[in-house]
Amino acid sequence: MKILTFPGGVHSPTSKEVTRDKKIEPAKIPERVIIPLLQHTGAPCEALVSKGDGVSVGQKIGEAKAFVSSSVHATISGEVTEIKPLPYPLGSETASVVIQSDGKDEWLESGESIDWKALSPEEIREIIREAGIVGLGGAAFPTHVKLSPPKGKKINAYILNGAECEPYLTCDYRLMVEKPKEILEGFRILMAAVGVKNGYIGIEDNKPEAISIMEKELKSQSDIQMEVLKTKYPQGGEKQLIKAILRREVPSGGLPFDVGVLVSNVGTAFSCWEAVVLGKPLVERVITVAGSGIKEPKNLRVRIGTPISDIIKECGGFNGQPGKIIIGGPMMGLAQWTSDVPVIKGTSGILVFPQEEVLEEISLPCIKCGNCVDSCPVNLMPTLIESYAEKGRLKEAESLGALDCIECGVCSYVCPSKRPLVQMIKYAKFEIARNNKGK
Repeated sequence: MKILTFPGGVHSPTSKEVTRDKKIEPAKIPERVIIPLLQHTGAPCEALVSKGDGVSVGQKIGEAKAFVSSSVHATISGEVTEIKPLPYPLGSETASVVIQSDGKDEWLESGESIDWKALSPEEIREIIREAGIVGLGGAAFPTHVKLSPPKGKKINAYILNGAECEPYLTCDYRLMVEKPKEILEGFRILMAAVGVKNGYIGIEDNKPEAISIMEKELKSQSDIQMEVLKTKYPQGGEKQLIKAILRREVPSGGLPFDVGVLVSNVGTAFSCWEAVVLGKPLVERVITVAGSGIKEPKNLRVRIGTPISDIIKECGGFNGQPGKIIIGGPMMGLAQWTSDVPVIKGTSGILVFPQEEVLEEISLPCIKCGNCVDSCPVNLMPTLIESYAEKGRLKEAESLGALDCIECGVCSYVCPSKRPLVQMIKYAKFEIARNNKGK
């Protein structure tokens, strides 16, 4: 089978061997959860509960009023003790619902399993919307919105992302190994929601067991095609997957539907299966807990809203003095200043590194080596964009394609001068977007 790839990128150490063979374990039911009303791309949802209310697992506690938004649900049964701004992984603080467990873990009745093939695309999208499903690969874009492309945008291909290119993370891999039937049925549900007949699942070649299992499940079926991808970061990026598998190039400023494609993560497909077939909203997800600062690395199925301090404790606690805690992978994840933040829908992993492994390197002047240009997976010139951003020349930064940056971190990774390239480009994108919004 031909191994596919894309131009640019880097061959970084994958560091997956520690958790690759660790089966998914159910995490302990937390005594307390913190559920942010904004844990997705788009507008925050509005609280449907008040302090003192009793709730059941699966009960909607936050309503999505805007189209680009996603509802949230109670993930344990108990009492609402607070609704106030609290720290969360994506920034400073956001309005959150705090629930204290009653120890019963009582679920809201979800009804019987249904035959999704009898549902219309509109009915499937509505179930997914009500279940609060978002992209679980990291961006957390509301799935019902992705399944509703603008009129005139004909979708003729759907890609299921099983690349999991971030180092250390193995939660998607374990899902593919342990739940292949459910993932593929969830993918067919997604395909049915947009009327697509051609599906592709892309998996990197460093995951032979997942490839073998998926190929076995797809045997004698023609609606979904297996594609083996070269192990290279960021192979899991939407644009990189589309380029590698379909040889289509998303235009500057464009989105996958501009070239007739949609892309979803394997975890998203699994959650859609749970929502549509079992009537279960998104109340838990699989995450990887790893890094040399963790005593017992694991793959855990965790309730949304669980404080990461609880999860670290369940994994044996810290191994040495913690120097850095990262939510997500080491390339695109966000370092945290406290372990009191909760797991949210987009949390794919918790990485901990001891103090002695955290280096504070000095940024030196650019030596014009061109490594960042050669490695950029979207063909940008990171060093020039950074230079313009640093000087506040945002128009020039925008003209060089700053807004097309996918923030993968490859440029910073390969820079011998340790320039803060991706950080400055992110700053430029923020300022450009803010200025354009005011026009």
